[in-house]
Amino acid sequence: MVTFDSMKNANTGLYSFGYGLGNALLKENNGRFKLNYYLKFKSRKVFANKVRMVFLLKFHKLFFPGYKKYDVVHFTDQFCRLKPTLIKSKKVITIHDLNQIGVLKDRPERLKAFFTAMSTYIAKCDKVVAISQFVAKDILKHFPEAEGKISVIYNGADKLIPVEGHLPAYVPQRKFLFTIGHVSEKKNFHVLPALLQNNDLELVIAGIITPYQEKIMAEAAKYGCQDRVIITGPVSDADKTWYYQHSEAFLFPSLTEGFGLPVIEAMYFGKPVFLSTYTSLPEIGGHLAYYFKNFDPAKMQQVLADGLADFDQNNLVETIKQHAEQFTWAKTAQKYLKLYEELISNQPFPKQGI
Repeated sequence: MVTFDSMKNANTGLYSFGYGLGNALLKENNGRFKLNYYLKFKSRKVFANKVRMVFLLKFHKLFFPGYKKYDVVHFTDQFCRLKPTLIKSKKVITIHDLNQIGVLKDRPERLKAFFTAMSTYIAKCDKVVAISQFVAKDILKHFPEAEGKISVIYNGADKLIPVEGHLPAYVPQRKFLFTIGHVSEKKNFHVLPALLQNNDLELVIAGIITPYQEKIMAEAAKYGCQDRVIITGPVSDADKTWYYQHSEAFLFPSLTEGFGLPVIEAMYFGKPVFLSTYTSLPEIGGHLAYYFKNFDPAKMQQVLADGLADFDQNNLVETIKQHAEQFTWAKTAQKYLKLYEELISNQPFPKQGI
């Protein structure tokens, strides 16, 4: 059984992960396993008529009737509603990041509870998967007991297909730079308006809006470009695809990323990407990304100018696309299926699948 109970909002990373991995497992399974997906009832349409579904119920926090029914249970994120402690099967958990450590640093009781929960999950699971080498190192730093059971399986990324004739709700009036993500402090989007100084570019920011937008627009006012910074709110896949396709570059100065899915989505379009050097981003962008080593406005402006010039001079479109091809959901699913097989091969009596 594979849990996808964190698929709540289509504009979140965990939803994208569940959608990509869930569909890829079905395509790559080839009859090897009797797959079962655990999810909320309201999410049933995502995998309707594709797989047997088991729906989350309130009492599952205390007791799960299928606790020993499955060969393998894969908890696909560390926020699992169904707890590993309630399952008697072989278990694997995917950990996307340990961002909660920073979020809860000023709330010692909550932080202690988080450490206790994570330590318990790691102890109760037979395998731990990190979505990047950065996350794996972070896990081992805080939970050394994961040594010997941890591996890295990179996320995939969807190769988005443009919809012919489609235009987004907001169509930029000039050449534009693009970014996408939850509009919050950790995405660090407020450093981006400085890049519009002394040019005629627009900046389009797509994602769930929070009060943090005020800080972004205050920076835009500081550089006199309020009319060229557009925060769209959540966008459809078709809109997102259009923005990737038509942008001059993709910007992602994030401070905390377990993987950084939008980076690869942009690279599938052969776009130059400009990233921070924090957490997993250098690992995912590799040598083909351009990096803001700090957020000094003048230095960021220079990185952007030099990067765009290098991109054009060396005609890097196809090379960047080839880099993105390393990260497909098919490859990700194949690695998870192999992991399930390894776990089942160590079980003396097969049960009813996963």
